[in-house]
Amino acid sequence: MTPVLEVSELSAGYGGLPVLRDLSFRLDAGEVLALIGANGAGKTTALLTISGLLRPLAGVVTFEGVPVVGVRPDRLARSGLVHVPDDRGLFPSLTVAEHLDVVRADRAARARVDEWFPALAPLTDRRVGLLSGGEQQMVALAQALVRAPRVLMIDEMSLGLAPMVASSLLPVIRRVADESGCAVLLVEQHAAMALSIADQAVVLAHGSVVAQDSAGSLEANFTRVLDGYLGGPADGETSARTSVEDESEDDAGGNPPPEPSSTEPN
Repeated sequence: MTPVLEVSELSAGYGGLPVLRDLSFRLDAGEVLALIGANGAGKTTALLTISGLLRPLAGVVTFEGVPVVGVRPDRLARSGLVHVPDDRGLFPSLTVAEHLDVVRADRAARARVDEWFPALAPLTDRRVGLLSGGEQQMVALAQALVRAPRVLMIDEMSLGLAPMVASSLLPVIRRVADESGCAVLLVEQHAAMALSIADQAVVLAHGSVVAQDSAGSLEANFTRVLDGYLGGPADGETSARTSVEDESEDDAGGNPPPEPSSTEPN
């Protein structure tokens, strides 16, 4: 069976300096892959490269059997490769309903999203800027899912959220994969929570893969996972990367990142 997403020996970085080296994985329909690692390990760089916002230094990205390096991000999104960024990509002045209406969705996709996020039903006429962080994250996920994506990439879903709120959203991601067949690539700072709902996992440290196995195996050997998870930034990453990676890789205490610079891509 052809994987819905395949990444082969992917390297990427900024200013010609690699901060992600030789990342490879296969993701089938309905699978959840957790990409975990310390701040600055290159997780967000991986998502930016796969979604076409950053051109790789080397390697191949294949979506539904077709190489997509060089394809515009908007075309990839319309084809079903959907990226939820760590800043959620929402408009504070628009209501929940307006965010969902922006996307042309069929009635079945909209009904399924309503089932996954029933807490949004009483909030449809509320401006997103007035919502809590957890509610905003639900809107961002709902807006992505009404597109009926083939692959959903989520960057730091728990960023800025209380652990209890984050833990309540993760089972929804598992349900989405199981019920819709959507493959999920999840970048998450809370390794234990991510492993609990994933099928497979990749641990990054210093821009390289230090562990890659089934999520169950890594969860059973969690000390080994932490050895990689707590590694420092990739060589040259701090000086080479732009504000894209600085914003996305928040500190280990879960504090929100600084305000983005004007040069940051979305």
